[in-house]
Amino acid sequence: MRVKRLAGALLATASGVATFGMAPAAFAQDTADPDKDAIIVTARRTAERLQDVPISMTVFDQQQLAERNVVSANDLATYTPSLTSNSRFGAENASFAIRGFVQEAQTSPSVAVYFADVVAARGQPALGGGNNALSGSFFDLQNVQVLKGPQGTLFGRNTTGGAVLLVPTKPTDLLEGYVEGSIGNFGMRRVQAVLNAPLSDTFKVRLSVDRMKRDGYLRNRSGIGPSTFNDTDYTSVRASIVADLTPDLENYLIADYIRSNTNGTVPKVVLANTQTVGGVPCLPGATASGAALLLSSLVCSQQLARASANGYGYYDVENSNPDAQLKQEQWQVINTTTFLASDTITLKNIVSYTEMRQRQSGSIFGENIQFPVAGGLPFGFVNVYHDNNRDTLSQYTFTEEFQLQGRSSDGKLDFQAGAYYENSGPLSWQGTLTSILASCINVQALQCTDILGTPASPAGFVQNTLTRYKFDNIGFYGQATYKLTDTLSLTGGIRYTIDKVDAQGSVRIAIFPAPNTPFFICTSTGLPAANPSDCVVELKQKSEKPTWLIDLDYKPSPDTLLYAKYARGYRQGSANPSNTIPITWGPEKVDTYEIGAKLTLRGAVNGYFNVAAFYNDFTSQQLQANLIPDGTNPAASPSAAIVNAGTSRIKGVEVEAMIRPFAGFRLSGGYTYLDTKLSSYSPPVFPGFLPPLPTSQIGGDLALSPHHKLSATAEYTLPLPENVGEITFGGTYIYTSSQIASADSPIGLLPSTNLVNLNASWNGIAGMPVDLAVFATNVTKEKYPVYVGGSYVSAGYDSMLLGPPRMYGLRLRYRFGS
Repeated sequence: MRVKRLAGALLATASGVATFGMAPAAFAQDTADPDKDAIIVTARRTAERLQDVPISMTVFDQQQLAERNVVSANDLATYTPSLTSNSRFGAENASFAIRGFVQEAQTSPSVAVYFADVVAARGQPALGGGNNALSGSFFDLQNVQVLKGPQGTLFGRNTTGGAVLLVPTKPTDLLEGYVEGSIGNFGMRRVQAVLNAPLSDTFKVRLSVDRMKRDGYLRNRSGIGPSTFNDTDYTSVRASIVADLTPDLENYLIADYIRSNTNGTVPKVVLANTQTVGGVPCLPGATASGAALLLSSLVCSQQLARASANGYGYYDVENSNPDAQLKQEQWQVINTTTFLASDTITLKNIVSYTEMRQRQSGSIFGENIQFPVAGGLPFGFVNVYHDNNRDTLSQYTFTEEFQLQGRSSDGKLDFQAGAYYENSGPLSWQGTLTSILASCINVQALQCTDILGTPASPAGFVQNTLTRYKFDNIGFYGQATYKLTDTLSLTGGIRYTIDKVDAQGSVRIAIFPAPNTPFFICTSTGLPAANPSDCVVELKQKSEKPTWLIDLDYKPSPDTLLYAKYARGYRQGSANPSNTIPITWGPEKVDTYEIGAKLTLRGAVNGYFNVAAFYNDFTSQQLQANLIPDGTNPAASPSAAIVNAGTSRIKGVEVEAMIRPFAGFRLSGGYTYLDTKLSSYSPPVFPGFLPPLPTSQIGGDLALSPHHKLSATAEYTLPLPENVGEITFGGTYIYTSSQIASADSPIGLLPSTNLVNLNASWNGIAGMPVDLAVFATNVTKEKYPVYVGGSYVSAGYDSMLLGPPRMYGLRLRYRFGS
């Protein structure tokens, strides 16, 4: 009943807006090209005008990305209503969330990222990685399209939240290109170059390269490891070839290589539990070991006191991992063959192969405790290292997709059908070494000391985790749009998906009865284990589900589109054989109801106004549950698990608009209202642990789902002669309301933020092919966290990841050719 009332109110609102859009008397005679800002998108796997597509979406072209200095997934999320990013494992591993659909660690993405119609490479390591847009992906693009809501009936992989499409610039028949250099604060240096060359009438090549390096904005005060964190250092190279084999047959090949080598990130410890029982520090809500109690006390008395005494600044952190690093390497080949079989039938085949490797070591919670009994040796609660010569992520992904697109001879029916196959597997065992409550000189060599425990009662240890994942995904889909009348169209789509996961994991812990003398125990059996093969656990998970879409579009005029749709979304389950308790989880599903209107404004004031309202029923939700030992098992340690335990409802409204009120001035913006609620939570029982704690409270908001997000951009181009060039000034204001990051932490509510970014450009300086631009982000120097670690309950303290400070730079481009 509530859904019906909401739908009725929204339909009435859309009808009123449509009436406004159809009233030609409300506008003066056109004084400019009404299609000046027409944007071509591929949200339905074919080229269409943005205003004709019944999907709520946000689009940025390459110029807008450059003006906003978008170089990472976090940057894109900053400017996009309904889109947030989760950077708990660093900016390079940030994952997207749309409309409250958040991806937890080690789950398949709720928002799929596509580059040239190919989904991002798989990855399921505990530290994040894969399934995302790497640094070095956001250059030489035709546009970036953010599609909101389930997109399962047309795209390769099923998701519940939406999709982000990165569309690279395709080779053209013009000889042209550019060379660009940028400099900025924090030692930022960036060089880009693009060359487009038609080698013949039927063979075109485009080469592009992007190299960027910037020092980190987090200053490490521990003296251990790198001096700064949250730095940038990547190289991206791309080659594209279009070959017109016949007038009806085109082959489009892309080869792409990205390499990133940074220090990663470190959280900042900001809170410690000072509660005591009988003078002994205690942890809230858990029975903890003496080692953890002592750790809580030391975090409070040492690190926070040290930071205060030494006058640490907001961006000062302490790292306890001497090998801190985050290295990523990916190469990819995509081949798209398009055949115009007839005037009404097009066949397309997209095949890709990608290899992704990542090597990561870091301090998970940002603590740096020095025990007097250890002679001042570095000591951390949890430090993660790559396992000797093994990568923490090592995965290949192969995809094959065949499409048939067509239309009826009378133009009333448009249809698509296709088959999708994805195979992703390990290039090798991927592994980590995690020191927990142990003082280690060299973790890889297991030169560690258990300074808190005894041979009879060990406390510190090193955990060796090895994993291998294999994914097989098969999908068959079809979608068609039929024009019932000249103004009314009905779209229906269906897809059947089969998903399989085969996961292997080996977990051993090394305790230290004597310094530098490890003794291995298999966690799955509790028995001694000399070799990792003695501890292998294999888990399999399979699911197959149909998903569908029904959409009704009404176009009372060429400039007005009204739509209403219902869609079923689905996200596959998976497995974690290396968890404290090896576990599998099943798929989640969502039923989405959405209505919207898209209006093109013509006349003295040109522009567009798009609005959408949605309601989602979310069941079998994949949630991360925090596992706290209940004290009955001395070997149990705090952990986390993914469980199908939640039902949620998500509703909201999205608005995107742009107007040109007078010559040279452009005002654009977007707003999202989001209301999320974890309706119920029914986790399974885990022996030896307290009832699992969700990251959101029952009846409360879902994580990383702000109620309000607003982005407004104003741009003004001076009225100057063409031989002077085009000078434009612009500014963007972004407001994000407070949002939950961790429900069980006193600092788990991230505060609201108000960010101001400015830019100015002079294109075609004095009639020359030279462009100059300056930019600044976070001009007001807002200090804000982007994530909270959520370790207060399990470890007695908490830390947060910090958003970037003010950054600025200058960009100079020289264009050549046609």
